[in-house]
Amino acid sequence: MTYASQAPQSRFHTPSGEERRTPADLLAAVVQYEALPAECVGEAVAANVAAHVGLVERARAEGARFVLFPELSLTGYELSALAAAESPDHPSPWLTEHDARLQPLRDACARTETTAVVGAPWREADHTPRLASLVIGPDGTIRAVFKTHLHGAEGELFVAGAGPSMITVDGWRTALAVCADAAYPSHAAAAAQAQADVYAVSALYTQGEELRLGLHLGARSMDHRLFGLLANLGGKTPLGTSCGLSGAWAPDGASMVQGKGIGTEIVMAKLEWSRLDHYR
Repeated sequence: MTYASQAPQSRFHTPSGEERRTPADLLAAVVQYEALPAECVGEAVAANVAAHVGLVERARAEGARFVLFPELSLTGYELSALAAAESPDHPSPWLTEHDARLQPLRDACARTETTAVVGAPWREADHTPRLASLVIGPDGTIRAVFKTHLHGAEGELFVAGAGPSMITVDGWRTALAVCADAAYPSHAAAAAQAQADVYAVSALYTQGEELRLGLHLGARSMDHRLFGLLANLGGKTPLGTSCGLSGAWAPDGASMVQGKGIGTEIVMAKLEWSRLDHYR
């Protein structure tokens, strides 16, 4: 595992001038994940869920309270398979609120009292198709949030969300983004307006996009005085081979820590409140 940290605690005032209680420092685990293949994408879901369980348990053993996975981590970035007609002979790659395949991951988060964000193709109760981040809470509950800025063929397959969604992890207000969301300054600006402390991006950046990745996360963090986290889908994908570099960025835009390869790797980052206080 790769680690980064920064220095002592204090307080800051919200933009409204009301005092806000200072959370304890947060240890976050950013998981660069290479999705497991299968004969059909629907059959890969159960194997990827099992792998996610193991990674959540490993991260929690290192002290992490928040675990961030990449875009479409439960299936891989397999849009053509998601668009194909579903067969009664194979499980669907699309997940839903009561999908039993998610239960091991829900149990793992409840057992370890960890919040995990995983990527999945999602169907709402009315069958609206979404490119989703699934927030699995420390009580095992699931909340689905949706990518705002669909890219390329995604627009033919999914319905876009309406902006960044906020979750709170141990007092840290965390805005969630999916891949191309981070390319739009307005997305992070909306997160900052909602008083986010962390901008957490689940993504797929491929080889040749290393500079783009660093500029996106550095700029979003620096412009809005946030911690940035990015979990990149690893390995080979239909869009190209991953460039890796999952990691964390400080509120001054500087890289704190990044992964070294392109395969599955856990990158640990200690988010210290004093760093936010310094810039705010």
